[in-house]
Amino acid sequence: MSHGRKIAVIGLGYVGLPVAVAFGKNGAPVMGFDIDMRRIEELHAGHDRTREIDSESLKAAKIDITRDPARLKAADFFIVTVPTPIDRSNQPDLTALLGASESVGRALKRGDIVVYESTVYPGATEEDCVPVLERESGLKAGRDFTVGYSPERINPGDKAHRFETIRKVVAGQDERTLDIVAAVYGSVVTAGIHRAPSIKVAEAAKVIENAQRDLNIAFMNELSSIFQLLDVDTQDVLDAAATKWNFLPFKPGLVGGHCIGVDPFYLTYRAERAGYRPEVILAGRRINDDAGKRVARETIRHLLRRGVARPSVAVLGLTFKENVPDTRNSKSLDIVRELESFGIDVKIHDPMALADDVEKEFGRTVTPLDMIRDMDAVVLAVSHSDYAQTGWPLVCACLRDGKGIVFDVRTCLDRARQPEGVELLRM
Repeated sequence: MSHGRKIAVIGLGYVGLPVAVAFGKNGAPVMGFDIDMRRIEELHAGHDRTREIDSESLKAAKIDITRDPARLKAADFFIVTVPTPIDRSNQPDLTALLGASESVGRALKRGDIVVYESTVYPGATEEDCVPVLERESGLKAGRDFTVGYSPERINPGDKAHRFETIRKVVAGQDERTLDIVAAVYGSVVTAGIHRAPSIKVAEAAKVIENAQRDLNIAFMNELSSIFQLLDVDTQDVLDAAATKWNFLPFKPGLVGGHCIGVDPFYLTYRAERAGYRPEVILAGRRINDDAGKRVARETIRHLLRRGVARPSVAVLGLTFKENVPDTRNSKSLDIVRELESFGIDVKIHDPMALADDVEKEFGRTVTPLDMIRDMDAVVLAVSHSDYAQTGWPLVCACLRDGKGIVFDVRTCLDRARQPEGVELLRM
């Protein structure tokens, strides 16, 4: 490659693996580093459990996959793509990020560049990560090595918008670093490069991208609550409003996962540290975090109206969004917990979720779909293609005599074909 850099990608998850593959298939020397031995073994075998990279593409990419941090010394351009979640108090958890910084710091040499892609609050790269790099390396940032930031924009499950086809925002500690970072990413990203004027600007751009989407969905969820009280179908309202050219096509729903449901808290955390109490952003978070419980309570309310004494409910869809296996921060869990808190027997199913992940996140195992029968209600929580394509026959097979309550959270069932004896609920 023209940039002549030896690249190491630290963290081979939803973000890091597509990055490593993009560079690896274009001839650059690429090292992929991860601390998860199971993940390393799977990738060596050509299997990506996230389903972002197919086996053929993974095997074709020239990536040296390792969990030995000492081997990082062979690289001179480090891309850090580890998770940045929140803790139980909705505070940023930088454990993985700082741990990765320690590993990179021990491998740093003069002239090296470290680029962070992990989502953080404005200032985290220079205020939190750089001191770790300096401590572990014994070198000085800005003199011996430099840092940059390039926010990840991976959209899990999206086959159209890929790493190479999404415009890349880049920032550097100085102009020389920015030029190199832009050249490295520009060698594989075909959609173009946007040079941010500072690392803080690039960090801020990332968190507001997801905060904006979070707020738009929160507005839809609040409208849904209002229209429910007014006995008006929300989707009918949105269909009518969408006839105006500048109406934004957002829909109500569950907002989970490791991006939209997390990133706004990074911004609000930093704002509060600066002495500002965010109102709108936190209000949106409260609305969206309550959406799962609202689905459960509405289902319960309609079961009570039907006089069902000991109801049973199936929740179909456990991942945080359709057509991905990722269950992290899934709001389907809120539905399950709320239903069970009322003593309801709940069965769960998902065609995409990994059994180990379901056990970890939900504390239970999935029930095979052909064993989910005689339910009083079905909550279709995630519109996986497997569910949406089969539609009503799949859902009705789960109900007792094909009759009962169906809560279509993502509005993927055709209302015009609603079977007789089924009460359809929508957000």
